[in-house]
Amino acid sequence: MSNVVQKEAFEVVSKHGAFYTGGNVQWSTDGQYLFCQKYGTVSILSVNKGTVICHLGESNNNEEVDAINTFTASDNDLNIITHHKSGLFKLWNWKDNKLIKLWKSIHKGPVVHIAYSTEKNLMASGGSDGTVRLWNLQHHTCTHNLKGIQGVISVLVFYSNTEKDFIFAAGDDIKIHGWNIKTGKEEIVLPGHFSKVTSLSFLKDENYLVSSGRDRVLILWNISSGSSIRVLPVYEEIEGIFIIPKNVPVPVPFYKGDANAVYVAAAGEKGIVKIWEMKTGKEVYVQKNSIVSAAKEAGTLSITHLLYNNNSNNFAVVTVDHNIIIHSLETFEYVTQLVGYTDEILDIVYLGHNGSHIAIATNSCDIKLYNILTMNCELLCGHTDIVLSLATTLANAYLLISSAKDNSIRLWLMDKQTAKVSCIASAIRHTAPVGSVAISQSFKFFVSVSQDSCLKLWNLPNNIELKDIDSLNAIHTTLAHRKDINNVAISPNDKLIATGSQDKTAKLWSANNLQLLGVFRGHRRGIWCVRFSPIDQVLLTTSADCTIKLWSLTELHCLKTLEGHKSSVLRAEFLSRGMQIITASADGLLKLWSIKTSECICTLEQHESRIWTLAVSKDEKTIISGGSDSLLVIWKDVTEEKKLKAAMELEQLALGEQRLANLLKANKLTSALNLALKLERPFKVLKIVEAILKKNNLHLERTIHKLKPAYKEELLKCATTWNVNSKNCQVAQVVINALMMGMENLEFQTQLSSTLESVIPYTERHYIRMTKLLQNLHLFTFTLKCMKPHIMSIEMN
Repeated sequence: MSNVVQKEAFEVVSKHGAFYTGGNVQWSTDGQYLFCQKYGTVSILSVNKGTVICHLGESNNNEEVDAINTFTASDNDLNIITHHKSGLFKLWNWKDNKLIKLWKSIHKGPVVHIAYSTEKNLMASGGSDGTVRLWNLQHHTCTHNLKGIQGVISVLVFYSNTEKDFIFAAGDDIKIHGWNIKTGKEEIVLPGHFSKVTSLSFLKDENYLVSSGRDRVLILWNISSGSSIRVLPVYEEIEGIFIIPKNVPVPVPFYKGDANAVYVAAAGEKGIVKIWEMKTGKEVYVQKNSIVSAAKEAGTLSITHLLYNNNSNNFAVVTVDHNIIIHSLETFEYVTQLVGYTDEILDIVYLGHNGSHIAIATNSCDIKLYNILTMNCELLCGHTDIVLSLATTLANAYLLISSAKDNSIRLWLMDKQTAKVSCIASAIRHTAPVGSVAISQSFKFFVSVSQDSCLKLWNLPNNIELKDIDSLNAIHTTLAHRKDINNVAISPNDKLIATGSQDKTAKLWSANNLQLLGVFRGHRRGIWCVRFSPIDQVLLTTSADCTIKLWSLTELHCLKTLEGHKSSVLRAEFLSRGMQIITASADGLLKLWSIKTSECICTLEQHESRIWTLAVSKDEKTIISGGSDSLLVIWKDVTEEKKLKAAMELEQLALGEQRLANLLKANKLTSALNLALKLERPFKVLKIVEAILKKNNLHLERTIHKLKPAYKEELLKCATTWNVNSKNCQVAQVVINALMMGMENLEFQTQLSSTLESVIPYTERHYIRMTKLLQNLHLFTFTLKCMKPHIMSIEMN
């Protein structure tokens, strides 16, 4: 026990929050970045790394955020144009996060769509006022106000052919309008849809346009004649389409690159991508591996955007719950899964060899599986309602158990080679949402608790590795508490089970037959978490009464109560072989406790709201926390690093002190002054300055002027301290005067000016004292001169 290194400090390794919360999504031309709308900002996301590079539109210095309504990116990957709540357009160099230009939009109301033509150096803006405006980006002036649409603009796209350049748009009048961008004249009107037009796609170098709408049809148009070639019913509301370029391989068995065929990929209500040949009206391919759930109600969407990138030959599916799934168009296999918004994080567990992955339960029916190194995400679908709890065991790092609001429990198994996770069994035995599950260390059984107040004991099948499981069976059930049960835990020896409930009690059960062994009473409010000590006969409980209690398993009485949190303590874990505790509370704070001293060692602040869950790695070097602020924070134990750093600083300090002593002995005062200032030794600095003053005042001024700005600041601090004492005020005034004579650095001037304000009262006091002393000296001299003739007369007599 004494050899255990206790934790003293943690620091944040990384924070993962939302990068997409709905609205516009665009792909960079090179396919390396995604531009996503996050509340009132634009997130720049690296597709390969899965990390956000920067945010456009964030406020600085607590300024009010000018929220972004919509945005568009240039096709040369240099600029982004945004429209803001203030009515301004802003042009950004997004790679440098630099604002280049801003100008007024003139629209009467918000701008909902922007189109950008880099080749023409033009921008088009479509507003909620039913107008489309063309802008010359060289002068940032409006050249045309295009009218004809009624209502809010829903689609806005530039199109060029060999003859003319057009801007196409659609609005609430469900017609597609086309204007000549040179003359501003409306030349094309395409009526055909009976509901909102959601997407337009053009076939390059040909006069074909395909449109989709909420009226469950795709329409192929001939732009030259302004007529529809085919109206294709697809029996679902379509939100995104793109025409597949010629000679691009797609997973269609009989696809032969027909020069006359027009292949279109479409997605929307059903959550799957389909490929249609528009001229014949045939459905030629249906996606088989979609992990997007279909819309549960009529009129709701499952997929909100379908984006194609020609350079990578990939397409991205953006779901209604803010996930972005990137597929290869050639194979339709997914390349990357990105989670834009996780909502509340309810539970986290490590999974895989050496904790290579983390499984996260959020306010969703899907479990999110992250690779810790790349933070690439995979969605585990199966539950039909919000997943509430997850559990793993050290006995099998590849097994995961989940429970949800759909009253079900599911077993998942990770493939050791591919790291793919599949559901191998499920069961519904509870009659209410299952709030917590736990697996035994022996890998023989697991337990579950539910809002139906029942505790269930389940057998784990022996043939899990073979994935040949008939069903899951609960071998024992007991009515455990009078109110909802929040948490369940299994002791390290697999003999005991503990439950914590809203009825303010924790209970101890036998793992053999769920016989009640004891009741722990003492908390004033509901119990959120129960944990067994890894080495002692001790049970830990946390409660909404803001306390943590440690209980004896043999005597069933409270051993210690830890107080310090100001809100409900929602989760706790043992660390350092049971010598420490890490707790999470509803005030967004993590606290590290020493059980021996009952003191809080440190408090960690990163979350903005309640922390629901904690996950501690097997080696205890990493802790992951998550909560209602949707932030996933990874903490690293830096105790050893801090101790090593402190030891190195002490060593460097000792060497510096020795060198300073050597310089003073050698009478190298200038070098000694620099070193003393570096070591922050005010008394040594004073003695060195006094020694230099004994030689020459000018020598001191020259020495001070040669100092580095950082050393001048330190010398100013020293002089301020000396000036407090009348004994050293003369030296302090000489130094301050020398520093004032060399104020060439603007930043140093500001600091000197602010410091002089604190020096003035003491300086005035010293001045008055010196003035009085001088007056007394003159009075004494005058008296002495007056007395001198009388003294001489007396001596002569």
